[in-house]
Amino acid sequence: MDLFSPIFLGDLHLANRVVMAPLTRVRSGADGVPTALVAEYYAQRASVGLIISEGVYPGKESRGYFGQPGIVTDEQEAAWKVVADRVHEAGGEIVMQLMHAGRVSHPDLSGTDRTVAPSAVAIAGEVHTQHGKRRHAVPEALTTEELAVVRDEFVEAARRAVRAGFDGVELHGANGYLLHQFLSPVSNVRTDGYGGSPEARARFVIEVAEAVVAEVGAGRVGMRVSPGNQAQDVFETDETETRATYRALLDGLRPLGMAYVSVLHAEPTGQLVADLKSWFGGKLIVNSGFGSVTTREEATTLIERSHADAVAVGRAIIANPDLVERWREDAPENEPRPEHFYTPGAEGYTDYPRLSA
Repeated sequence: MDLFSPIFLGDLHLANRVVMAPLTRVRSGADGVPTALVAEYYAQRASVGLIISEGVYPGKESRGYFGQPGIVTDEQEAAWKVVADRVHEAGGEIVMQLMHAGRVSHPDLSGTDRTVAPSAVAIAGEVHTQHGKRRHAVPEALTTEELAVVRDEFVEAARRAVRAGFDGVELHGANGYLLHQFLSPVSNVRTDGYGGSPEARARFVIEVAEAVVAEVGAGRVGMRVSPGNQAQDVFETDETETRATYRALLDGLRPLGMAYVSVLHAEPTGQLVADLKSWFGGKLIVNSGFGSVTTREEATTLIERSHADAVAVGRAIIANPDLVERWREDAPENEPRPEHFYTPGAEGYTDYPRLSA
């Protein structure tokens, strides 16, 4: 197999093994409704094997950023249908990443009167809101009754995404957001059945996956994880504890027959990622981490040496909507412009030139 060969991930048929990583771009305004510009951005990149959307909030309390899109209202769903249609017209496949921010959120961002998390443990420092910087709020620990509500928000969001024409959904269990917060013994200090041991900390994440799979089908559902990533104060510094937690998680996911697990890790050829692949027993997407641009050489090696079934690429796809063509021809690439990653408008979003230009 090679980087440009087709593959099935569950019900998802990828024309090649280059996957667009989920990338926060905050272009959806105060109402969280993706615009025509958002649809253009994704359609431009439809030649990758699979597009994974930016993180989309499934409930009001789950919004993490101003400008982040949601899948809560009929208006948001209708706008996402335009995105899915544009991508499909361009020959692409797209799944929606469902992201509950948990304690990363703030009342100024969500418009609610609180933030929620596994436990009442705040993130240190400040969060950027539309009203300026605010100190992270101490979250309210979700009750067991509220966990069922959050689970059902994921299910309803998945239902809406598929109804809008998306080929599937990805559950965001990485980067310090709510599902990841449950996995870490630092952010999850619960003493009920959802905390206190690796198996208990993995329980809610598994329950969300089970419920979403039951709603839209296992072949349409993936999950993203980032063991040991230390993002947003979700610390996983004890290697033994981390391995036990993710073993428990994947033991719970394996029987579901999900389309894939996507792993964000700085050492995609290391032992932990190999073990994750073995424990899951299904298709694996890998992403080598923050702060470094995934190269053609790295992606090719990961596939040819069977470290992964597909490779998620971030910055290179931001800057090169036709990245697959460039990599096939070993052509030069545009450089990404980080100063426009989170700014409004087309600049640094849809104005990167194609190779044909």
